[in-house]
Amino acid sequence: MYSYACIILKDEAEAEEIVQSVFVKLWEKQSSLQIETSLKAYLYRMVYNDCMNYIKHQAVVLKFQKEKTYAMKNERDSAEYKIASAQLNEKLSTALRELPEQCRTIFQLSRFEDLKYREIAVQLGISEKTVENQMGKALKTLRMKLVDFLPLIFALITLMNKL
Repeated sequence: MYSYACIILKDEAEAEEIVQSVFVKLWEKQSSLQIETSLKAYLYRMVYNDCMNYIKHQAVVLKFQKEKTYAMKNERDSAEYKIASAQLNEKLSTALRELPEQCRTIFQLSRFEDLKYREIAVQLGISEKTVENQMGKALKTLRMKLVDFLPLIFALITLMNKL
């Protein structure tokens, strides 16, 4: 029976455990046991069933481990994303505060409120060309101030695509 369990499980220690547990079960159920076939066939069937149950259990354990690993990786990625995002937001806020008032207002209306240049021009009572010029100035300044954060921005984009 041990050899049979070894063939099924390909693990000598587990095969030994299974065979021992079969004999323990047999001993515990001896008073209520009614074997209608041969004892040998009955024992081999018990070994086979216990091996299959062990294999199924190992599959469940493996699936749980994979899911847990995946969840932990996502938590880690999410934490990294939050930290990196906070750093970038802080640097962006600092860079925005350093822009001239009109330039900052135009940038915020365009990027954060999704207004078109024409809508910004009407709202602020300035020409559309002034809005374009101020946006160009804002973007150029922000690019220069955030150049050190380009790797972080790319990392954030990558993390966002994974989530």
